[in-house]
Amino acid sequence: MHKITQGLFLTASVILILVFFLPIWNIDLEAPQYPEGLGLNIWINTIDGVNKHDLKNINQLNHYIGMKVIEPDSIAELKIMPFLFGFLIVFGLAGAFLKKKYLLLIWILLFFILAVAGMIDFYLWEYDYGHNLDPAAAIKIPGMSYQPPLFGTKQLLNMRTTSLPASGGWIAFISLFLGVLAFIYESKVSKNQELSPA
Repeated sequence: MHKITQGLFLTASVILILVFFLPIWNIDLEAPQYPEGLGLNIWINTIDGVNKHDLKNINQLNHYIGMKVIEPDSIAELKIMPFLFGFLIVFGLAGAFLKKKYLLLIWILLFFILAVAGMIDFYLWEYDYGHNLDPAAAIKIPGMSYQPPLFGTKQLLNMRTTSLPASGGWIAFISLFLGVLAFIYESKVSKNQELSPA
């Protein structure tokens, strides 16, 4: 493994440590009755409000339209994600120090599979959250669902809801990109060495 490949692989693995300290996703809510806005930060191990009472206020609003209470402690994925990211970090560091191209490829594939599975799981959670409504809710609008967007902006009644990666999420994307870049670079170096005259 070339030194540049190893450096990229090491960097991709090390920067993932930051996702333990930064939110990976953010959901912002804008409405006339909340001019300052409301928001949720999703971390790898919990969910909290952008501001101190945002989570409480969102849960109170959602109660009137029959949506479930967001209880971070009851979300199994938030208990699993720290271990998954920890595994990627340790595996990546080991692969970089061992200088094995096949370990880099395995790391990329595992990371990609976990990222896709995570996005599918997040979409399904949002779907259940927005469609599985309490029939005894105070406010019922026939045919109306309240699923937040997976990515982008969506109008839900008078709430403009925006869902985007937060700083930790962008770091995870950059980490995967660096891993792919390292693999492409290593493949080109290997090919050039094969073509060069002895």
